[in-house]
Amino acid sequence: MDSIGEILNRKGRNVYTISPEATVFEAVQSMCVRRVGALLVSIDGSPSGIISERDVMTRVILARRDPADTPVAEVMTCGVVCVELSTSARQAMAVMTERRCRHLPVVQDGRVVGMISIGDLVHWVSREQEAEIKMLTEYVQGVYS
Repeated sequence: MDSIGEILNRKGRNVYTISPEATVFEAVQSMCVRRVGALLVSIDGSPSGIISERDVMTRVILARRDPADTPVAEVMTCGVVCVELSTSARQAMAVMTERRCRHLPVVQDGRVVGMISIGDLVHWVSREQEAEIKMLTEYVQGVYS
């Protein structure tokens, strides 16, 4: 079973961050340019929250706040849940399901070294299923030894 570290090795370890003082508009611009659904809100390299598309929709748009005047710190999700490189993909999926989140920072020795999304884990599940189907097909056909 693959660990989060192995998944990050395939996908890359880019972590996109934003300051809590930045505006929501700046956060949205950054997410669009980088084609990601969330940014880690960071103070001196330490995670203090996450701002996601969902945060923008529920806490800015539906609240009729002006994204250009709203600081990220006022609408970000606090209490960031992190996983370690050694965490299994299934464990990470369970955390996301339980916490109802779509992005998890990945830490090593207390330092953020990557970000995993539900999309990354769906891709992993798909690869796992394809490999299992291939193995079972070969077994049924007598090719598997």
